[in-house]
Formats: sequence, structure tokens, C-alpha cells
Amino acid sequence: MERTEILIDGVSAHLAQEQDLVELLRQIETAANGPAAFVEFVVVGNRRVKVLITPRSRVVISTETVQHDPVTRGTKLSLRRPLRLRP
Repeated sequence: MERTEILIDGVSAHLAQEQDLVELLRQIETAANGPAAFVEFVVVGNRRVKVLITPRSRVVISTETVQHDPVTRGTKLSLRRPLRLRP
């Protein structure tokens, strides 16, 4: 499994596995070439993040291969689901 980290102006977050990286890159490129625009994406923990990207924003994206970890699933992990304990 791959884990993708995004660093925007020094602030880091790990993207949810279901986040479309190609689409996110396209949105960032478009925003960086204009006056300013918000870009939205989902990070680990099912949190939606909106970031204002300007031509002066610095964005670094890195990907690494890691062992499978169900906690890194973003959009399919529901923290509101009740925990079921086995008897």
C-alpha cells in the first residue's frame, strides 16, 4: 500500500487512501496559476481539508510504500460507527 504525504507551506498531512492524487495535483496546479483558489481534499481520519493555494504556495507531495494499515483509510473509515466487541 502507498501512503501519500502532502506538505503545504510547511504544514503536513497524510492523504486518505481514496483521495484521487491525480485530480488533487490538477487542482493545485490550476490554483497556483491563478490569483488564489481553495483546494479541498480528504486526509487520514476522514477529515476534509480546504487550503487556499496561491502562486506563492509551496506544495510538496511524497509517496512511500508501507504495510497495510486500515487506519489510513480516510473516506471509508467512519469514526461514528459503534465499536463491536466479540463475545
